[in-house]
Amino acid sequence: MAEQLEFFPIQSPCRGICQADERGYCRGCMRTRDERFNWQNFSDTQKQDIIRLCRQRLLRKLRANKASDTEEPQQPSLF
Repeated sequence: MAEQLEFFPIQSPCRGICQADERGYCRGCMRTRDERFNWQNFSDTQKQDIIRLCRQRLLRKLRANKASDTEEPQQPSLF
C-alpha cells in the first residue's frame, strides 16, 4: 500500500495501479470508479465497508482465476 500522510484515520487502499479491469474494478485496489473518485467524501464506516468489499472482490477474482487454470484438460505424458 502506498505511504500516506497521517491526516486520514482510514488510509486509501490505492496501490498506484489505476487501471480498470473488464468488470470496472481497479486492478490495483478493486474499488469501483465511484468508490475511487468519492473516497474523501465517504464516512469512516463507509470506507471500512468499501475495504471489506475490495477484499471480497479480490478473493473472488483469485478463486475464479485459480478455477479457470485447473479446468484446462491436461494431456497425460506419453513417456
